[in-house]
Amino acid sequence: MKRIYKIFAAVAAVLVLLVVFVRFSGKSAHAEQSKDSLQPAAVAIVKRNPIIDSLTLSGAFRPYQQVDVHAKVAGYIKHIYVDVGDKVKEGQLLATLEIPELTAQVLGAEATIKRNEDSIHREQSEVQRAESSYSATHFAYTRLKQASDARAGLIAEQELDDAQAKDQEAEAQVASAKAALSEAQNELSISQASRKQLAAMEAYTQITAPFAAVITKRYADTGALIQAGTSSSTQAMPVVQLAEWSRLRLVVPVPESAVPQIHLGSSVQVRVAALNRTFQGRVARFADALDQQTRTMQTEIDVENHDGSLVDGMYAETELVLSQKNNVLTIPVQAVERESSGATVLYVDGDHRIQPREIKLGEESNDLVEVTSGLSGGDEVVIGNRSQYKAGEKVQPKIIQTDSSKAEAGI
Repeated sequence: MKRIYKIFAAVAAVLVLLVVFVRFSGKSAHAEQSKDSLQPAAVAIVKRNPIIDSLTLSGAFRPYQQVDVHAKVAGYIKHIYVDVGDKVKEGQLLATLEIPELTAQVLGAEATIKRNEDSIHREQSEVQRAESSYSATHFAYTRLKQASDARAGLIAEQELDDAQAKDQEAEAQVASAKAALSEAQNELSISQASRKQLAAMEAYTQITAPFAAVITKRYADTGALIQAGTSSSTQAMPVVQLAEWSRLRLVVPVPESAVPQIHLGSSVQVRVAALNRTFQGRVARFADALDQQTRTMQTEIDVENHDGSLVDGMYAETELVLSQKNNVLTIPVQAVERESSGATVLYVDGDHRIQPREIKLGEESNDLVEVTSGLSGGDEVVIGNRSQYKAGEKVQPKIIQTDSSKAEAGI
């Protein structure tokens, strides 16, 4: 009997344990099933970040200076010392012209100078001779005059008059010789001025670089006839084209809305995809006028190119910072729904329930927007499609790392 009782007690205990296990398992499965049935929601955490309103623009590099080098005088190219791609210094000789007519004119001018110098020497001798003759005749007339004054009637009046006439004639000859000397000196000055002019023209046969640059085009070869670049009646062919390479201009079109935020001297980052490099640039100048068709303002950014890695025509992107705020509450722009009455977000409360909330916005960047009221740091807001959630609905939040969060975390 006791044995039967023990068996019955054991069976009852097993049944009790089985009931408890079944009930516990049912509750756990129900809880797990309830948890799995919650709709997941991608959320972002409200946090403090710097917010930068920037504008990315594309443009092409242009030389800081570019010029076609013409000849000042017409002539044949005797030697050309540079070719495409050569880097030249300021004042470096590029080509030499040969002008036979100019050479003959220079030789003629030098001969004229020599003849005028000889004329001056001759006229100087004439002046000396006239002065000597005048000195002798004047001395003779003076003695006769003194003798006549000392003793009346000693010297005949006719003789005295003849001596006086010779004295005046000799004085006139001195003046004439000096005038001839002055004329010869003037002729020499004229011929020297002509020689200087020809020397200046002769200097133009040496074609030099006006600034440090690279040769981008070569138009002429040895022996080619080059017309004078100053002639407006003919299309004179240049010798070479120069482009300054040590500094370039990046020309970008700035939209009308961003024009007030453009300031001269602002530093910008210039990204060149072809080189996979970033360069430091500076806003150097802008047109201060909008293109009527594109409603943009042409803006130029100077970029130093000391190593010569940048070339004319290369494309680049630059990010112009229009405004910047540091340490402000931000949320992703995907979390905000804008309406005529204001802006709202779907806030996830502590019980993981969706709550619509009105907020006020401040500055905005490409991916973040400043929240001035309505949210606090650490709050969670839904990002992405809002139509699938209802107010009060309980969700399973999944925190999504935004680009700014990844940048802060070093991802």
